[in-house]
Amino acid sequence: MKVQAYDFGKINVDGKTYTSDVIIVPEEVRDAWWRKEGHKLQIEDLIDIIEARPDVLVVGTGYHGRMSIPSETRSYIESKGIELRAAKTSEAVKEFNNLQKEIGRVVAALHLTC
Repeated sequence: MKVQAYDFGKINVDGKTYTSDVIIVPEEVRDAWWRKEGHKLQIEDLIDIIEARPDVLVVGTGYHGRMSIPSETRSYIESKGIELRAAKTSEAVKEFNNLQKEIGRVVAALHLTC
């Protein structure tokens, strides 16, 4: 999977455009990703991600970086043996694309707005 373009509120992955938040696993794009609290990543929001068993999770925190990742969520991810990398979504997209060339299983969870 490769992110070909990202701009506020839309992302193109492998030629298909999505207009809602997405989780990208090696096998597919899961669109319409919704969190318990829109701008706060909670443990409950990670079920699909943990099941995908990534080596690295890249989180896009939004165009302006407004989605936060509480310390308890970070600790939970790390307790599962997953390396967490978070950045504004434009930077997270670049990192996701680059990491796929270097690391086994990389999953991205991308907030497209805010």
